[in-house]
Amino acid sequence: MTEAQRQRYAARIRYGCEDETRVGLFTVPHRKLTGFGVKLVGEVQWQFLYRWLYGFVEPHSGVCWFMEFSHLDGTCFETALAQFAAQFPDDLHVIQVDNAGAHQANALTLPA
Repeated sequence: MTEAQRQRYAARIRYGCEDETRVGLFTVPHRKLTGFGVKLVGEVQWQFLYRWLYGFVEPHSGVCWFMEFSHLDGTCFETALAQFAAQFPDDLHVIQVDNAGAHQANALTLPA
């Protein structure tokens, strides 16, 4: 970081954490309640319909930002980073991520 960048962002450096979770619907047939000796009857949905929820949290201030995506991949992660950066355009963000393949820096285009 150059001295000009350090002075520009001196009071606006923000530290946050990012992670994703999969949310969706999956029918579990053995969890239906029936009477003793009564055969299980019910619809079974074999598809697992889900979406990915990406979340950014700044522990110091409690500021949170969440967005729903269709996949956990580099393309969706880049979009999430760009939209997150657009919400706070004047700040420099330091974001801690896990070792998910979508977070690999050599495959990402980071927003300015």
